[in-house]
Amino acid sequence: MKTTFKRAICLVLMLCLATAFCVSLAACDRTRDDGKLYVGLECAYSPFNYTQLDDSNGAVKISNADGYANGYDIMIAKRIAQALGKELVICKYEWDALVPAVVSGALDFVIAGMSPTAKRLEAIDFSDPYYQSNLVIVVRKDNAALSNATSLADFAGTTIVAQSGTFHDDALREQGATYGITRYTPMADFPAMINALNARAVDGYIAEEPGAIENCASNSDFTYVHLVNNQTGFAATDENTAIAVGMKKGSSIKDAVNEALAAIIQSERNQMMEQAIALASGGNIVE
Repeated sequence: MKTTFKRAICLVLMLCLATAFCVSLAACDRTRDDGKLYVGLECAYSPFNYTQLDDSNGAVKISNADGYANGYDIMIAKRIAQALGKELVICKYEWDALVPAVVSGALDFVIAGMSPTAKRLEAIDFSDPYYQSNLVIVVRKDNAALSNATSLADFAGTTIVAQSGTFHDDALREQGATYGITRYTPMADFPAMINALNARAVDGYIAEEPGAIENCASNSDFTYVHLVNNQTGFAATDENTAIAVGMKKGSSIKDAVNEALAAIIQSERNQMMEQAIALASGGNIVE
């Protein structure tokens, strides 16, 4: 009898959690408007995207959660929305839910530091790249051996973590053992990895260079090892290191998105990223 009762309670709790999750995913879909552009991101991948307390420095209110979103991805999203003549609506999603949300039509775009990998291209289309990333490893300054490292070979015997569901973790899983690196169980987001490094649960975590710069500016105990893809760092293809806008298969506005991106020249993109890093290091971020 007790066992049956406990099972019933567990079932009810699971159904409640599942319902809450579905409601969260559908939050941006309930009041869709053709005059609005629904863009999904984690709001937790600084400096590409992050959550802050107010609308300062051009931040945009998150439609389905507390706080305001800012960062490089937001700057890009605003330019695209302006070019398309639509109002930008920012929707906060877990990383693994972003692609399914585009497929379902809950989101128009993913603009979240996402790479157009072969697996993702099976489900959605991507724009031309708006950024090209380089993978580095963030470590503690007081780890002299690692803070002075110059290549992956210097990480032999270490434990490194990467974010779940990313190319970073794929690279670590596929190449880490070659260098004697132990792959730690991947984590959901960067705040979790930052906490793990602070607690010395790992020796370092993989990041893209702009993110590493901001993380180290915000955490005085951190530094990062400047690795170069396909040289001193991880082997990587352009497919995996490019960052682009994700959209539904056969989207009728793909060309318009590419035109909007082409209008942002490289020097302006560099300035935008520098601004995003500086703003993210300003202390207004909600972890």
